[in-house]
Amino acid sequence: MKLQSYWTDSAPLYISPPRDLPAQVDVAIVGAGFTGLSAALALARRGASVVVLEAGPHVAAEASGRNGGHVNNGLAVDYAEVAARVGVERARAWYHAYDDAVDTVAQLVQQEQIDCDFLRHGKLKMATKPYQMDALQRCADRLIADGVDEDVEILDAATVRAEVQSERFHGGLLYKRSGQMHMGRFAYGLATAAERHGAAIHTGTEVRRLERIGDTHGHRLHTTRGNVLARQVLLATGASRHGAYGSFGWLRRRIVPVGSFIVVTEPLGAERALALLKNHRTYTTVANIHHYFRMTPDTRLVFGGRARFAISSPQSDATSGEILRRGLHETFPQLGQVRLDYCWGGLVDMTRDRLPQAGERDGLYYSMGYSGHGTQMSVHMGQCMAQVMAGDALANPWREREWPAIPGHVGPPWFLPLIGLYYQLKDKLA
Repeated sequence: MKLQSYWTDSAPLYISPPRDLPAQVDVAIVGAGFTGLSAALALARRGASVVVLEAGPHVAAEASGRNGGHVNNGLAVDYAEVAARVGVERARAWYHAYDDAVDTVAQLVQQEQIDCDFLRHGKLKMATKPYQMDALQRCADRLIADGVDEDVEILDAATVRAEVQSERFHGGLLYKRSGQMHMGRFAYGLATAAERHGAAIHTGTEVRRLERIGDTHGHRLHTTRGNVLARQVLLATGASRHGAYGSFGWLRRRIVPVGSFIVVTEPLGAERALALLKNHRTYTTVANIHHYFRMTPDTRLVFGGRARFAISSPQSDATSGEILRRGLHETFPQLGQVRLDYCWGGLVDMTRDRLPQAGERDGLYYSMGYSGHGTQMSVHMGQCMAQVMAGDALANPWREREWPAIPGHVGPPWFLPLIGLYYQLKDKLA
């Protein structure tokens, strides 16, 4: 079992060629995940000189290349809960931002001819206990009544079990606009497209410190390979721990890096794969500590979840892999002792309300905090922030959101095990 991401192991890796850093650029982007690469592509298309600075050895080395391969619409939290807090109009706009995000991925795949097995067959959110169907029904009713999403559909237990070969599920809520893709191949295609349009990507280049040059002259970025002066800077770092705390501390006090873990089986063969997941959707369960899964084109089952509230590391990933193996067997006992070929973990950049944050502070632009729903939103926000940096503030769907620091969160997230126990208890009591 390889302790590495299937997506990056089964795709070409974009590693920048040896070259000097530019002395000065219009825009410097910190982070070569989907946000940074998408923004670089959009800005380069506009004619800006752009440099992307990535601490890792290749692009999409963190969350963009270490996720479950889902490209889903729908909020990360219950729509009705968000509407009660911020009002229907704003909640509807945020929900539609996720629809737009999936559209953005589809458009970029088509425009740049990215070979990444992009499919749009929908997402099925499934109840593992009968009472959960009431909540799914209320969610569907509210989305339709508020004119937010009239395409959602409730599926009963028999319909779900005809599609998903498991006795665990009592029905589900179908989101028809969701999709999926090969994350490694998409990252490679996005990086090569950004370079083709004129952006310069530098991997293995950690930004250690940011220095503001007056009020209008931009920032000097101090990296492990030299300095760059940039008129504008976009921070697209997610939950990254790279860089000096002084330069990135404001962001880190507002994001909790939570581990999410994934295993991938050996190829199951076309017949067994089709029997297991008939309609090739993305699937997720209703729970605070939930599972999510899908099938790859080479008939591997990708099965993930928040197995443990811990930071990803080789030892933590291996331990989590065994927990996920048990969850996979409980869901699909007919697979028996199927071999697991891959196991890895990644860091989810979680905000307090599990919604993204994007804007500008002290002359620095930022977009992050996607809270486990970032594969599509990160791509979309890269495009949006390029517009914002060109002067269109209204292009940011998450503008003017307050972002208070998380109490007690300074340094490593010592409180993760306590949060895990809390959510386990909530699931048991429910």
